[in-house]
Amino acid sequence: MQESNRIELKRELTDFLEKEVVAFLNYRDGGVIYIGIDDQSQATIGVEDADALQLKIKDRIKNNISPSTMGLFDVIAETRDGKKIVKITVASGSEKPYYLSRMGMSAKGCYIRIGSASEPMPVRMIEDLFGRRIRNSIGTIKSRKQTLSFEQLKIYYNETPLKLNEQFAHNLELLTEDNAYNYAAYLLSDVNGLSIKVAKYAGADRVNLVENEEYGYCSLVKATKAVLEKLKVENKTFARITPGMREQRKLLNPVALREAVINAIIHNNYSNEVPPKFELFSDRLEITSAGGLPAGFDEEEFFMGYSVPQNKELMRVFRDLDMVEQLGSGVPRILEYYPRSIYHFTPNFIRLVLPYAEGFDQASDQASDQASDQADKLLRFCATPRSVSEMMQYLGLSHRTYFRKTFLQPLIDSGKLELTFPDKPKSPKQRYITVKPEVL
Repeated sequence: MQESNRIELKRELTDFLEKEVVAFLNYRDGGVIYIGIDDQSQATIGVEDADALQLKIKDRIKNNISPSTMGLFDVIAETRDGKKIVKITVASGSEKPYYLSRMGMSAKGCYIRIGSASEPMPVRMIEDLFGRRIRNSIGTIKSRKQTLSFEQLKIYYNETPLKLNEQFAHNLELLTEDNAYNYAAYLLSDVNGLSIKVAKYAGADRVNLVENEEYGYCSLVKATKAVLEKLKVENKTFARITPGMREQRKLLNPVALREAVINAIIHNNYSNEVPPKFELFSDRLEITSAGGLPAGFDEEEFFMGYSVPQNKELMRVFRDLDMVEQLGSGVPRILEYYPRSIYHFTPNFIRLVLPYAEGFDQASDQASDQASDQADKLLRFCATPRSVSEMMQYLGLSHRTYFRKTFLQPLIDSGKLELTFPDKPKSPKQRYITVKPEVL
């Protein structure tokens, strides 16, 4: 382990910690600081009372650097050569330039990583970065509603060692500079206008929509958990008999699936009120989130896990609730199971295409199971005579031909559904009723 443009080694905690953190926040790739390793010999020195040191470091980074660093750093204890050290992971911030609060936005307060050193930032660079600072973020956008409640968020926090006190909106940075609720608060509140769609299609294209569920109009945390649960149900286990053994496998790797969902929701660009969407096909899952690569980043840096949280307020909350692990770990974890080719980038969107496991005949089995479940629901619904429009609306379908071929005609042919006007099949008053509903 040697010092580099992304690694800083320190024998012990010094007064220059904030300077090094600021330099990494202003550096496009972020970086890592190790406390307890000699920077000359790279020998592990270790630290005393790693837990207390972590708390001290978090407090200093939180209170001595501006703009806010919430959601942009991790502090954890690790064991190296049998000794405890502290690792500080710093993400590249989206509100550059970052600076030492006591020195202000000046050459004495702003630093940038150059090689293995943290150097004062030139005045021209400070002015340029400040001029390009992202203003249109969910932390600075004022919520359309100011009468917000957060009972759902409080329940989730109560399930952790953390609790929300009366100052939680300030502590979680859910307020604008004039103390109004910001858009992050709106997304995390009990009632909002955001809805995340999970669509399901019968085939490999978008022609035959089988199901269209919406999860939202509630706290984004609750909506996220609902989407995760829905996709967990859809991620079925399939079996294949091979010589000497019975092999089982999920449609999608569960670890990669969870990371992909969380990443899409946390890093989505909500400033244009475009939520992420999830689409299930017969052969794949597509996840589309608004917002392209972070400014100044290329695809290689994205795949290496360099982290620039799009919404640091959401990142902070999701990490508090143990829904997110270390910064920058999501993409590398996905790439443990899938190739880079699953990612597709455009200037305004990132689409992740997760193919289903091969060789398990999952497409036909899944479509068959889905059709059977939907048919059973339809028969229960038609205990009272229903029109075609009512039935399609009930199943969430929009393609009339697909509905007739897949559900209506097979149920009629099997004698499970009958017409109320059998002599006038095309009558505008035609309704359909379940045969002997009491046995269903």
